[in-house]
Amino acid sequence: MADLTKETFTEQIMQMHVLDTHTHLVGDRLCAADFWEIAHYFWLFREMQAAGYPGNAAELPEEERITAFLGAYKATRNTLMNIAFTHICQDLYGIEPKDRESVLALDAAIQQSSQQAGWAQSVADRMHARGFVVNIPEHADFQGMREPAILLPRIDGRIGEWTRTVAASSDPAKSFADIREALASLLDAYQAMGCRGIMTTLPRLALSANQPISLAPGCSRDEVMVQLLHEIGAGAAQRGMLVQLFLGVERSWCGTAVPANDPERILKLTALFERYACPFELVVASEINNLDIVQAAWNFPNVHVGGHWWFNFRSSTYRDSMQYRLEALPAIKSSLIVSDARCIEWSYGKIKVIKRLASEFLWQQIEAGWIEQETALQIGEDWLYRSAAKRYGLEA
Repeated sequence: MADLTKETFTEQIMQMHVLDTHTHLVGDRLCAADFWEIAHYFWLFREMQAAGYPGNAAELPEEERITAFLGAYKATRNTLMNIAFTHICQDLYGIEPKDRESVLALDAAIQQSSQQAGWAQSVADRMHARGFVVNIPEHADFQGMREPAILLPRIDGRIGEWTRTVAASSDPAKSFADIREALASLLDAYQAMGCRGIMTTLPRLALSANQPISLAPGCSRDEVMVQLLHEIGAGAAQRGMLVQLFLGVERSWCGTAVPANDPERILKLTALFERYACPFELVVASEINNLDIVQAAWNFPNVHVGGHWWFNFRSSTYRDSMQYRLEALPAIKSSLIVSDARCIEWSYGKIKVIKRLASEFLWQQIEAGWIEQETALQIGEDWLYRSAAKRYGLEA
């Protein structure tokens, strides 16, 4: 292939197909209804609160809210969420939010686009998205889109309920036997629906998966949960299903979800990876675990690394983790994209940022002489699309 310039290389990365491996999109309301639905997206809202934006902004009179928003928006122009938000406004609507008139114009444009039957598909096409993952069965019918969502049902609610039931039982072994049957039925039902796997979050565990456990009266919730994880691994392996684990966010320290760096988080799960032949995809929100999941994927052929979740959506963590992945893993074992978007517009904004970060990183590796341009483009395709597409059954 002819040598590319940095500009043409970047353009090729920006044109690559992507698969968004974790969203909160809802099939019958994919688009933002107005400006404030985009502007008050949790991550941007949290950063603007740090700049003085009031927590009750949605309750303010419109003029007061616009004034407060513009002040916080200008004060956070350095943050990655602000940059993604600005891409949404400029790329999709051709308007930069710089004054009252532009905010009102954006609001009108967004309300108008939300009424267009083909808007969600047009946004997906602009980011070259070939698929979106959702975790709620009722959300998977993407209205106005060419294809439904990829469904990986989340079972953390069931896991929490089952764990509490067994731990509180006077006969934990019998209760667990009943739950084992319920889990098997649930996995069978999801497989019959065509689901390629399941997804769950996990809290920090005090036990490791290689420790022997006896479910006697007075057993702890962690003991029950680890035993459940073994059942999930065995059941998924039997059915050839993927287990997608979301790790690193804790809700037990206070009323707000916080990132929890834990150097033993992945180590405690390795016995599962070793024992059960199902694919595991690890998605983390805690910075130090970015290296740990790469080490796990290097050690265990059935472990794959996923995109950046929650507090990991930062330029610095992307650059570090891309370096870890480049040096240790074939690119087909690694995915970059987790948008966590609640509307199609935020999926666009975050994917635009991720593609730019990937392009800059890979070009630097080319310039340093570590990889050839052809290899860099193959890595980009795997990271952005092909790795996830292979795991989720979109490609052989």
